[in-house]
Amino acid sequence: MKFSTKTRYGVRAILEIAMSECENGIYQKEIAQNQQISYKYLDHIMTSLKVAGLVTKASGRKSGYILTRKPSEITINDIHNAFEPGICVVDCLSHHHTCKREDTCASKGFWGELNNRIIDYLKATTLQDLLDKQVKLDDFIA
Repeated sequence: MKFSTKTRYGVRAILEIAMSECENGIYQKEIAQNQQISYKYLDHIMTSLKVAGLVTKASGRKSGYILTRKPSEITINDIHNAFEPGICVVDCLSHHHTCKREDTCASKGFWGELNNRIIDYLKATTLQDLLDKQVKLDDFIA
């Protein structure tokens, strides 16, 4: 299983927004520079995060991006779902997939449990958790 580049960059972008201490938010140009993401590609990422209701523009024309909720209320699963329609580690777990072996396959339960554990982990990990780790890294580097 591999997470898409949009999901990985989306986590980085929203983390950058959460770390911003400016009342007017952080500009997309700054996010692109700080996270080394092309501005054009970041535009698609920011659109998805806005549509998902995770970020918005701060008030006013000359404003940057801010979070719509506290970092402790945004999960990594929320961010992932802004870019992908859920987690599916193997095709046979997809609602759109039919398998002739479904009733006799012993491994389907294993894959289903693994899938659920990944989802549970993404739901249990918040943006605040990542912020806390970033602060520890910054303290270590300083």
